Amino acid sequence: MTGIEIEVDGTGTDVPEGASLLTAVRAAGIELPALCSDDRLSPAGSCRTCLVRVDGRIAASCVTPAASGARVETATDDLRALRRDAVELIASALPPRALADDNPSELAQVCRSMGIGPEAAQGAGGRGGDTSHPYVHLDRDLCIACGRCVRMCAEVQGTFALTLVGRGADTVVAPGTGGPWAESDCVACGGCVDTCPTGAITEPGPGRGLTSARRPATVTRTTCGYCGVGCALEVATRDGEVTAVLPARDGPVNQGHACVKGRFAHGYLTSPERLTQPLMRCDGRLEQVGWDEALGQVARGLREAVDAGGPDAVAAISSARATNEENYLVQKFMRVVIGTNSVDNCSRLCHSPSAAGLTASFGLSGGTDSFDEVEQADCLLVVGANPVEAHPVVGARLLRGVLRGAKLVVADPRAVGLALHADVHVRPRPGTNVALFHGLAHVLLAEGLTDAEFLRERATGLPELTELLDDYPPHRVADITGVPAADLVAAARLYGQAERPAIVYGLGVTEHLHGTDGVRSLANLAILRGAVGTDRGYGVNPLRGQNNVQGASDMGALPDLLPGYGKVTDPAACARAEGVWGAPVPERPGLRIPEMFAAARSGELRALWVIGEDVCATDPDANRVAEALDTCPLVVCNELFLSETARHADIVLPVASWLEKDGTFVNFDRRFQRVRPAVPPPGAARSDFDVVRALASAMGADLGCVTPADALAECGRVAPVFAGLSHDRLDREGAVPWPCPDPDRLGEAKLYEERFATPDGRAHLAAAPYLPPGEQPGDDYPLVLVTGRRWAHYNSGSMTRRGGNLALDPVDFLDLHPDDAARYGLRDGAEAVVESRYGRARLTARISEQTAPGQVFCSFHFPTSGVNRLTSDHADTVTSCPEYKVTAVRVATP
Repeated sequence: MTGIEIEVDGTGTDVPEGASLLTAVRAAGIELPALCSDDRLSPAGSCRTCLVRVDGRIAASCVTPAASGARVETATDDLRALRRDAVELIASALPPRALADDNPSELAQVCRSMGIGPEAAQGAGGRGGDTSHPYVHLDRDLCIACGRCVRMCAEVQGTFALTLVGRGADTVVAPGTGGPWAESDCVACGGCVDTCPTGAITEPGPGRGLTSARRPATVTRTTCGYCGVGCALEVATRDGEVTAVLPARDGPVNQGHACVKGRFAHGYLTSPERLTQPLMRCDGRLEQVGWDEALGQVARGLREAVDAGGPDAVAAISSARATNEENYLVQKFMRVVIGTNSVDNCSRLCHSPSAAGLTASFGLSGGTDSFDEVEQADCLLVVGANPVEAHPVVGARLLRGVLRGAKLVVADPRAVGLALHADVHVRPRPGTNVALFHGLAHVLLAEGLTDAEFLRERATGLPELTELLDDYPPHRVADITGVPAADLVAAARLYGQAERPAIVYGLGVTEHLHGTDGVRSLANLAILRGAVGTDRGYGVNPLRGQNNVQGASDMGALPDLLPGYGKVTDPAACARAEGVWGAPVPERPGLRIPEMFAAARSGELRALWVIGEDVCATDPDANRVAEALDTCPLVVCNELFLSETARHADIVLPVASWLEKDGTFVNFDRRFQRVRPAVPPPGAARSDFDVVRALASAMGADLGCVTPADALAECGRVAPVFAGLSHDRLDREGAVPWPCPDPDRLGEAKLYEERFATPDGRAHLAAAPYLPPGEQPGDDYPLVLVTGRRWAHYNSGSMTRRGGNLALDPVDFLDLHPDDAARYGLRDGAEAVVESRYGRARLTARISEQTAPGQVFCSFHFPTSGVNRLTSDHADTVTSCPEYKVTAVRVATP
């Protein structure tokens, strides 16, 4: 960015072009009060506390642009007096507690620095407050109507939930809906709490008054352990307990913002339901035992399983909630100590089609571009994702781009989130993605909206795709998908005519019978446009659902792939691993998660280790999953709580959560970031890393890797793509994307600028025909159920349901269209019974037009509702990812 030089109190200062005088003054090391200003927000200039003299005239520095050669004065007596008068005037309307010695607010600190005491606050108070919300409390008497909270909600979060009401001195912030805060549109991102300069809006409890700008002297920097965005957080603690979790202002992805989960949902840490001692099943009951006894029993059980059925009689499900180092150690344990490749992770259930599809199209299994680049796109194609709820910080950043003028095309059966802001919103029938993408590609080709040179020089497969696309003109695609032909054409033109388009997608693309075909057909669009690996677009980017689902696969917790995605059938990759491990890699691929359950039911699998996954709640056809666990002779479960899965286990090992462990995560755009323990785990709970090492020792093996840092370093020797990464480097640099083969070079944020990672160096177009989903609605089951996430909860809800989030979203809703509610006699708020060919669930009906007629939607955050008893065992034909997005159901009153 071009810089300019100005003079501040006689000293030359360089600032970026477009910066304000306030930025220039601060760059010169001078602090001014600026009670209506936050560098994350647009300037307001309303409080007049940041006055300076520029070229002889007095101006509010926050709203005055810095001009080259300008001369700025800040320290004259008259300016100090003017600023003090402005601050005193604001403070005079507040009650004395606003300036009390124990008040940590920005205003109180400014007053103390100016020698303005509590006696200056003369307001009578009496305007009351609002404490209805579990995380956000309002004290109206402390509100100075600066508008920072309103702008934060609008400009950063994009929710527009707050407004200023009243006139003159009676102006105060209020929810835009007019009622209690808890019933408003607030999504509890905490932005208003973080920016409020007076303490009018605070977080209740021990974190009251703490913000990213006013934090304790000692905080722990870590990475959020909820969704895959990878928000950098600063955790304040006192006496071994978390008092507040604050967004890091310099967070590479979140940029000083957070969501309700990362910011507030840490109450689970002190839940009385936390597991603190190992449990072992004795006479049908789980009883507390010591670690030595528990690990000894696990070791004996694993040996017995191997003796009875060979190494492949043992399997492990590793965890997207665990660190990279823990996942690395788990897969090493299974391959070196047990002698099997039967290790998998929950990416099998969500983004395994992304890994397969992106690898086939481009060569690597991650998204093609950094999110910083995606945010600069002039057209966003968002497909099968609701980031406003599932990835709120990403959703907010995407919305900011749209509000700045980027075009937006959303493909989603539901009218939610970004779809409400879309230039074109197409609502395909669930299970028809491939036809939709082919229809868009047909229009791109037919209207000449492709990059001929890119296709000629850097891609392959165009003739085959062109022939296939002849069968997908808009009118036929409309018949298949239900998307009007005119909308299909309009969407294709927006994407095709953009100068820098980007594709962002989610589980609505992958969790289908033909999910891998969906990913590849979607990737076709970027290839046709020449919008991947070039400066003409920002590629194809999956939104990962869990904090380390990318990293779990990167680390080789997969049955057919080693760390860094070397195949277990590739002699070179195996030789490299064997050279580091000193042991051979098992010859054949292991079992995938669905195959593990099938093998358990058939008696072939004799021991299953489930690490941090509640498979009885989150996996499809849950009744059959429970049957598999009950049949398997040994089930070991690492968990925070006695989950549905843990209730079926023979041994339950208490482990640390993400706020209690050391290591790294990889976020959705391939950035490695550090995870650091802010508090110790409760009781005798241990990190998964320590559990794996201890179990290996109990079996007479030494895995090496004494620390997580050792494990990442060893992983770099096994997988050259990670060789440039280390804990020390991440501690210095904050975030580093892979590929990163060299410690002295930057990681590759944007992939494929020189060549694709396929064997021939080209992008591969796919010509896969549309095939119907595994289930179709019919007379017995006339509705299509789609499952997904809600904004307040995470996965099975084991963490978010143990805290204030439960007050925000207390029940599991079934969303259905008014026409369907009338047809089946369901009332809003009434109990609904949902049945499929596989099971039954009970939910609370919620009637709206967010869902289309003939479709219903629910989450899976409340295991007792039984949602995944409904879902089928249909799975992607390439990767075995379950078809969560299409289940035929019927609904009725109880």
